[in-house]
Amino acid sequence: MKIFDCTTYYKEDLMLEVRLNILNKYVDKFVIAEATYSHSGEKKKLNFDINKFSEFKKKIIYIKIENEPESIVYTSKNNSHIEEEENMRTNSIKRINHQRDKLIEGLHEANAEDYILYSDNDEIPNLTNINFENIKNKIIIFKQKLYYYKFNLFFDRISWYGTKACKKKNLKTLSWLRDIKSKKYPIYRIDNILSKTKYSNVKIINDGGWHFSQVKTPKDIQIKLLNGEQHAEFKKTGKSLEYIKGLVERKSIDYDHKARSEDYKYEKEFKLKTVPVNTMPLFLKENVEKYSEWFDLEK
Repeated sequence: MKIFDCTTYYKEDLMLEVRLNILNKYVDKFVIAEATYSHSGEKKKLNFDINKFSEFKKKIIYIKIENEPESIVYTSKNNSHIEEEENMRTNSIKRINHQRDKLIEGLHEANAEDYILYSDNDEIPNLTNINFENIKNKIIIFKQKLYYYKFNLFFDRISWYGTKACKKKNLKTLSWLRDIKSKKYPIYRIDNILSKTKYSNVKIINDGGWHFSQVKTPKDIQIKLLNGEQHAEFKKTGKSLEYIKGLVERKSIDYDHKARSEDYKYEKEFKLKTVPVNTMPLFLKENVEKYSEWFDLEK
C-alpha cells in the first residue's frame, strides 16, 4: 500500500518546501497541479520549478493545466466576454474544482488499495502515528489546528478540517473528496444515504495536523486575497496593503469563519495566540533558525 499526497500550487514555495519535508517520510508520491490562471480567472505563468525541490524530484508528479473549465459563466458585451460580479464566486469554485480534479491524471501509478490524500498546499496532515493498514473506514478526515501569518500564531476559535483521504478504489473525484462534510453522520438517515457529501463510514483524526494560512508577506497575502475563491468579496472591502500590514502587526485576522455565507465576513477582528515552538511539527522544531522570519518569537 502506497500513500499519494495530492495538492494544488499557485506560487507558495515556502509552504511547499515545508510540506514536502514534513511528509516525505510517510508519502510515496507527491502529486502537484498548477494552472495557467488564478481562481479569479487572471492569466498567470507557471511558477513551479522542480529544481527548487530537487531532493524530492523522484517523488513529484507535476500536472500542468492549460484551459479553464468549459462551464465558466461569462456575459458577452461589445465583442468581449465579461465576468459579472454575481458569477465570480461560482466561477472561482469551478476553477478550483477543475484544478483539483486534474490531479487524478497523476494517479496512474496508484493501485486500488493505495491511499489518496487531498489537501490545499497549506494544510499539512499529521501522519506520525497513523497506521493506514488498521483503518477500515472508507473516508478519513483530518482535524487540524489553524495558524495565521506565522507558523506558531494560533487561531483557537475553530478547528479546521482540511486534509481528506480515501483508497483509490473509493475515489470519485478529488473535488468530491474535498467537499465531503467533516462529520460522521448516522447510518440510519435516508438523506445521508442519498447525499454525495454526507457519510457515516468516516474516521476523524483528532490530532490531524496543521493549517498554516497566509504564511506570507503582507503583499503576497493581498495578491492571494485578490485572486482567491473569495476575491470579489475581498475587493468590496477596499482594504489596502497598509491595512493588511496592520493586521499582521496586531496579530489579528478580520475574517469571521463562523459567519453565514450570506453575511459580511470582514466586520470583526480576532486575536491570534502565540504558541510554543515545541508544539510544531518536528521538521519546523528542528529548523526554527532557518525559518525564524516565519515564527513569532516573543521575548
